[in-house]
Amino acid sequence: MVESATIDHGMTAPATPVPPARPAPTHPCARCGAPVALDVGLCERCNPLGLKDAASSQVHGTVFVAVATAIGILAIAAHLAVAGIGPFVAEVTSVTAAPGGATGVVATISVRNDGSAAGTATCRISDPVDRGIRTSEVIYSPMIPPGTTIQFDHPNSFGTVGQPLDVACTGP
Repeated sequence: MVESATIDHGMTAPATPVPPARPAPTHPCARCGAPVALDVGLCERCNPLGLKDAASSQVHGTVFVAVATAIGILAIAAHLAVAGIGPFVAEVTSVTAAPGGATGVVATISVRNDGSAAGTATCRISDPVDRGIRTSEVIYSPMIPPGTTIQFDHPNSFGTVGQPLDVACTGP
């Protein structure tokens, strides 16, 4: 006996609709801006012969070499710009009262540039008894020609008249 081959529609599940396919991700053509696949640099109109693009490692390597070269050139230029400035020899020649009854003292600082180029010195003036940051200041000297000594006054918020102060100056 053969049973009839009929399909019972109540037993089968309805077909689920298939969502539309997502378009492939793209980026703009490097020359004209038309959308192209991610693994291609130029569109058909800009590269009709289908010539091979440079590999991303080649592009990144070229950029790395260019940046490293630029940094090297800037470092050499910076060295040449400050070569010959200093060393500096400095001393506090006097400590006097601040003018007009102001608090603090005025230190007269003498700085000699023993280098072959003019430059300014970065000086740290401090109390020799307490070398902490409360009793020290960092100051910049005026421009000092090579082989010369200058003197300048600096008002200090610490120290007393006649008290010895230390100063150390460095170049770039």
